[in-house]
Amino acid sequence: MVRVSTGPGGGQGPATPPRTQTQDDDDALGELGYRPELKRTLGNFHTFAAGISYISILTGTFQLFYFGISFGGPAYWWSWPMVFVGQLMVALCFCELAARYPVAGSIYNWAKNMGGPHVGWLGGWMMMTATMVTLSAVALAYQITLPQIDSWFQFVGDGSGRNDQAANAVLLGTVLILFSTLVNAFGVKLMARINSAGVFIELIAAVALIIFLGAHITRGPSSALTQTDGLGAGQSLGYFGAFLTASLASAYVMYGFDTASSLGEESHNPGRNAPRAILRALIASFLIGAFILLFALLSVPDLHAEELATGGLQYVVLETLGHTVGEVFLWAVVIAITVCVLAVQAAGIRLMFAMARDNNLPAGTKLARVSPRFRTPVVPAVVIGVVGVVILVVNINQPQIFSVITSIAIIMIYLAYLLVTLPMLVQRLRGRWEPREGKFSLGRWGLPINVLAVLWGAAMSLNLAWPRAEVYNATGPQHWYLRWGAFLFIGIVAVGGFAYYWFVQRHKTGVLAEHRFQSADPTAPPPPPNG
Repeated sequence: MVRVSTGPGGGQGPATPPRTQTQDDDDALGELGYRPELKRTLGNFHTFAAGISYISILTGTFQLFYFGISFGGPAYWWSWPMVFVGQLMVALCFCELAARYPVAGSIYNWAKNMGGPHVGWLGGWMMMTATMVTLSAVALAYQITLPQIDSWFQFVGDGSGRNDQAANAVLLGTVLILFSTLVNAFGVKLMARINSAGVFIELIAAVALIIFLGAHITRGPSSALTQTDGLGAGQSLGYFGAFLTASLASAYVMYGFDTASSLGEESHNPGRNAPRAILRALIASFLIGAFILLFALLSVPDLHAEELATGGLQYVVLETLGHTVGEVFLWAVVIAITVCVLAVQAAGIRLMFAMARDNNLPAGTKLARVSPRFRTPVVPAVVIGVVGVVILVVNINQPQIFSVITSIAIIMIYLAYLLVTLPMLVQRLRGRWEPREGKFSLGRWGLPINVLAVLWGAAMSLNLAWPRAEVYNATGPQHWYLRWGAFLFIGIVAVGGFAYYWFVQRHKTGVLAEHRFQSADPTAPPPPPNG
């Protein structure tokens, strides 16, 4: 029913138009001190697709299956549900935050609102640095898949030269990042359409792959999932130590679900839809990945073939299903890699925009500028794309250093998550955390889930950073700075970055005037200060 306002003489004035969902969403953003600038065009499936494409099960499993098998044998499969349970605790905390703060650059803004401006900046800086490295790492996955489809994709040499594969990986990855940069610069609607179509194809292909592999099962789970191949023998922790190393293959995949909320300023009703998208993306990724990995182990003709540790899941698909059918699925993997890069860069753009809008980055005014035509931050798209290509070039002559940096980037993302869940736990213990009324809430389960999320994040970060030679110095002469690369690199990034912020940028921080919320009501209180 439309309300009718009453005029000064008691008569009926003009009808007050009903409020739209977009107006309510913009008001929620205004409460955080920001003026709505990005275009709200994304629906439920778009936000779900953003989260699941960042995780990208086909990309992750095909890229890292060999690693899990190499260090843990078929029994490494159990690390998949282990990582899922831990990440589910983190995701549930994020769901409450997504409902309370439906804003771009989710990790940065959540850390800022939970731990203050300094914690927020550090969390955003760690996440932004890691995102640019992750973009390059995912783009390299083209090299793992395309030449196996057809040798024509090996443009540099024939693949047998010392640097042929690395140089070709940089070439293919650069083309992909250029494509992703153009799509992301032309607006979120185009990106969302391509991303959603890609995710739709990826989901269909993943389910079909499960069915095809299931039709070729030759052994039972009890005989496959207990096989350790004697790994860990002679080590101080035995197989448990080998399993912890192999679990990195799962930990490297199951993250990025927060992307569903990072597009909050471009989504309809994000306070309601983002939490659902986060959970759906994580749960769907877990189930699909679990069955792909399980059925791959149950269907491969030889469970102990050396090619499992070299050719990975690509070898399993081609060997089990034949080259014709196998190549069809490998093309689906190429599509999954493509949309994964799109999602990673989209998340990085929103994070850089959010930090620049608070004048927390150099040249913040330029980085936070929204294109009036495309309604998207174009400069961050270009900056992230250029940095991603530069990082790729390192891979040509120093692939070992690149693998170290890539591993470290994943740790930085886990640490960035920890910089959200830990301050959130402190807020809970102080009785200051209140979920948004009528939105997602964990209720009385909030505290134990938050505690588990913090313990999990700390434990897995330590496991990821542990100075293992097989991870950080796998080939060539042993160097202490490579084995301790995680602690050194993260220390340099964190301390160096925070020193710059403390001595230079923090004196300038504050929502830029052109992005600050301006209330139409002169009697309304001013927006909350930044941080």
